[in-house]
Amino acid sequence: MAVNKEPILKKCAALGISPMVMGVGKETKRKPKANVRKKESEYAKQLKEKQKLKFIYGVLEKQFRHIYERAEKMEGQAGANLLTLLEERLDNVVFRMGLATTRREARQLVSHGHFNVNGSRVDIPSYRVKVGDVVSLRENSKKSEKFKEIVEDTDKRLVPSWLDKDKENLTATVVRAPAKEDLDYEVEEHMIVELYSK
Repeated sequence: MAVNKEPILKKCAALGISPMVMGVGKETKRKPKANVRKKESEYAKQLKEKQKLKFIYGVLEKQFRHIYERAEKMEGQAGANLLTLLEERLDNVVFRMGLATTRREARQLVSHGHFNVNGSRVDIPSYRVKVGDVVSLRENSKKSEKFKEIVEDTDKRLVPSWLDKDKENLTATVVRAPAKEDLDYEVEEHMIVELYSK
């Protein structure tokens, strides 16, 4: 499996994303580069928006293309559907629940089999949760010092309204499909649709 080893803060600066979205560090102000091109082409803007989503969710090109094709076949706008499909990934849900400090860590914890969906062990980070699904930390994992540390570190993280989190039992129920309004970053998804429709 390919792994993105690019420095997170450097990539965040290049794509104009706050490191807080990635679950890393504190908000920092960077000086603008002196040698920046003033005008970006339309294609460059579209590509940047696609790269931003791929980077945030840790998805490679082939997988992202597959998700986009599925979003296009769904009812409604392809861009909004794309965001919904990315948010419904199990690794993202674990991150949103506050049971991982970053999405990269969430992906690893899911693949190591620490989580159940509706009582069954799921170790596929790209598994898509549906409305009514209950995501929970496995009983053996609850005793782990690692998860106690993670829960302390992410205690103040806001849980999106599409998830109903039970802090005591470390579970979350998907109450509705995620929407663009629930996101904690800015994205112009219509540009990605334009890029793929060329």
